[in-house]
Amino acid sequence: MSDVPAVDAVGLTKTYGTLTAVDRLSVRVGQGKVYGVLGPNGAGKTTFLRMLFGLIRPDSGTLRVLGRTWQRDGIRALDGVAGFIESPKFYPGLTGRRNLRLLAGLDGATSPSRIDEVLETVDLRARAGDKAGGYSFGMRQRLGVAAALLRDPRLLVLDEPANGLDPAGIRDMRALVKRLAAGGLTVLLSSHDMGEVEEICDDVTIMRAGAVVYHGSIAALREKAPEQAHEIRTTDDGRTAMLATAAGLTVTPLDDGLAVRGAQPDIDALVAEVVAEGIALRALARRETPLEALFFMLTEPGAPAPEPATTGAAR
Repeated sequence: MSDVPAVDAVGLTKTYGTLTAVDRLSVRVGQGKVYGVLGPNGAGKTTFLRMLFGLIRPDSGTLRVLGRTWQRDGIRALDGVAGFIESPKFYPGLTGRRNLRLLAGLDGATSPSRIDEVLETVDLRARAGDKAGGYSFGMRQRLGVAAALLRDPRLLVLDEPANGLDPAGIRDMRALVKRLAAGGLTVLLSSHDMGEVEEICDDVTIMRAGAVVYHGSIAALREKAPEQAHEIRTTDDGRTAMLATAAGLTVTPLDDGLAVRGAQPDIDALVAEVVAEGIALRALARRETPLEALFFMLTEPGAPAPEPATTGAAR
């Protein structure tokens, strides 16, 4: 596998009037990785992907895709690259197979066996003769992946691939991305769901308001995450809060109950102490995962401003 990064962006900036959609973004994606670009809606994720595909041009900065640039190589910058921005679109009155044949014809000759192969990869071969208009949203997403795979890409770019899917569709999409990555394909995906990124990505860049607030591995991100929080409701929340504080746990009052943060053994000990004190436990539930809590801390309004310039550059 080549040492050339699949994506090498340095200082990308894109503005629309007074709005800075992407602010000095630097990202390097190694080949063979599953890489996530994570952030809330409006963070600049899709703008970055549009620049990668050449749909818009950055105001400043450099962007290399598999070693190529739009300025030097033009449309050849997309050799070995495939994917979709937002949701893929198809002719609803044509079958899934016929849609792929049309796309293959536009992109150059593709053998019928290749079409069968990509349909098999995304688990749609049995439904290939059905009209695309009758496909579920998840099936259309997988057909979009099949269309991208027709090019036999080295880099697959997916914009919010699980967005709008039901739990079964999310499960199928995650399994598909894992299978593709296991075959050596580099996958760059955007998402606003930390659980999705944690499940399938090796590395992640987290964005807020167009700028990077974190770049690195999922493993390193876990080390920065706060301890697990639980939501507790009892017949005496005031006394429970005192017991939790005395045990060294962090307590936040809620409208109905308490949010208690700490190591799981300490939470377990608190519950046992509450019961021993004769306080009835009405509810106990985990809140967001530690990584989800960290994501909200980094991206919600009022969070500390991102550091300028090279924050997020893996160089």
